[in-house]
Amino acid sequence: MNEQDSSQEQVVRYEVQGPLALVTMQRPEYHNAQNSKMTYALDAAFRRACDDDAVKVIVLRGAGKHFSAGHDIGTPGRDVEQSFERASLWYDHVNKPGGEFLYAREQEVYLGMCRRWREMPKPTIAMVQGACIAGGLMLAWVCDLIIASDDAYFRDPVVRMGIPGVEYFAHVHELNPRIAKEFLFLGERMSAERAWQMGMVNKVVPRDVLEDVTLDVARRIAEMPRLGLQLAKQAVNNAEDLMGKRATMDMVFGLHHFAHAHNELVSGDRLGGYDARSMASSQREPAPLPSDDSGQTGARA
Repeated sequence: MNEQDSSQEQVVRYEVQGPLALVTMQRPEYHNAQNSKMTYALDAAFRRACDDDAVKVIVLRGAGKHFSAGHDIGTPGRDVEQSFERASLWYDHVNKPGGEFLYAREQEVYLGMCRRWREMPKPTIAMVQGACIAGGLMLAWVCDLIIASDDAYFRDPVVRMGIPGVEYFAHVHELNPRIAKEFLFLGERMSAERAWQMGMVNKVVPRDVLEDVTLDVARRIAEMPRLGLQLAKQAVNNAEDLMGKRATMDMVFGLHHFAHAHNELVSGDRLGGYDARSMASSQREPAPLPSDDSGQTGARA
């Protein structure tokens, strides 16, 4: 194993169980906040799974209490100024002036990688527990299925920064447009239960059986022929793109970077002066879920 592989394994663990590849984010001390090191390690792990003919299904998960708290905007491991061996033909962002710095970087590590991961020729399942925030949404949304624990919640709070949404802008395809507006305008938590009601999540299960249920679904999918799975995935993805998904992302990516540039001009900071601590402190608790006639709320499968 070379030095780069060893470094990647510190933040992403890759393992194979029969026909399943399990890709685990491993920064639990920072709630799996995604620095560039993790993003490139995820890309390498997904490529490894796609290259392995024995792997039929890929499961993405996060170690610890939370799936992912989003992009790293404040941990000691933040590495936005570092160069990496790029996966696309975009030039290096480091030392680029003004808005070009983030525009080049995010074309590579956010929009570019997420689009490529969405198009992986093998079924993917996000196994989500706890927080799935901003950049965490991007990782879950690129997967074909999302199975969530009953303590999971979803949130995109970046409108508070003056930004219209995360770089992989799938909101209006994951949610009804009015619900997408509510999700963005308020920036509050959406519970796993409501995400299931909105069609964003496939199953909601108790936390203690999340892994068992997810791997059971993955193994049942793995019984299908590889080509049939790939063609079915391609058909649905192409249909989404015909409905405007890719064009919407291109448009919003430009708005996203206009907002970064505006923030820097007005406040001297691309994120409008917000960091991880101030964003976390802005969280407001959601209203309680409505109960059914029996007074119970429960998991959905």
